[in-house]
Amino acid sequence: MPRRHFVALSGALGAGALLAGAEGSASAATGPVSVPVDPSCCPCPADPPPPGAGQSPCPPAQLQPLCGRPTDNDPLWQDVQYCTRGIVPPSGLKPNCLKTTSNYVVLHGKPETQHNYLLVPSCRITGIECPFLVTSGVANYWHEAWENARSGGDVPVQYPNIGLGINSVSARQLNQLHIHMAGVRESTQRRLQDLEASGRVAPQPSQWGDPQYQAAVTGTQGSGDRTYRVLRLNGLTQNLFALLDRYVVRRFGLDMAGQTLIVVPKVTSAGFTGVFYVLNSDASLHDGTVTCDRLLVYS
Repeated sequence: MPRRHFVALSGALGAGALLAGAEGSASAATGPVSVPVDPSCCPCPADPPPPGAGQSPCPPAQLQPLCGRPTDNDPLWQDVQYCTRGIVPPSGLKPNCLKTTSNYVVLHGKPETQHNYLLVPSCRITGIECPFLVTSGVANYWHEAWENARSGGDVPVQYPNIGLGINSVSARQLNQLHIHMAGVRESTQRRLQDLEASGRVAPQPSQWGDPQYQAAVTGTQGSGDRTYRVLRLNGLTQNLFALLDRYVVRRFGLDMAGQTLIVVPKVTSAGFTGVFYVLNSDASLHDGTVTCDRLLVYS
């Protein structure tokens, strides 16, 4: 959905507050705002979350035209409903629910390897374009993905370097939000550290879109160089969707639906450093890409 239609429909539905207003407004200056939630909007489990998971509401009912309806028949959403509610998909094929919480489930990706998993919200959220993702009420799915994928996590990605990613609307095949938890090549890790050493990685979210922090990164075999906006974060405590929306999408008048987002934990010979590289790209960049699949290793 083009951004102008997204904004118009949001306003018509009374969801304008979800976009935090114009760039110069008070809400934009203080970050995303909370959203009143209709508890009947979607089938989030009522059980309390495990310690540290942090319970989150689902998108309110008025956002269903933008974020999906609980009655939708997307195959990945049907898998979630089997894991959370025991509803067998119409195909009769039951997914292997590797982990189920109040906020998300973890499933195998395709192909099934020990470094290809998906973290999928328990709420009905179609994907990156859902405006509920930029609000303060949403769960921190990126943090949860890392906590599962890291060494010692419940579903660890068994690969020397780990990458997390989400595709744009045009690049994905399934319309239920899912964060890929996979591997990245050692050369990708080295490239990002070299960029940081040469001052080519944005040190603050407000600088994320600046031209000097746009760089080519070579992807998986045969995919060539693609241009990404590269940001450095000390931890994943912030809402990455909100940062992307505020400092890239709204700053340059882009469409959230056209964005891809990749997170690569910084790892040195001493191990994980506590730092994350956050990469974003889209079709507006020279040699940009709308998919995280060029950097992640699944098979």
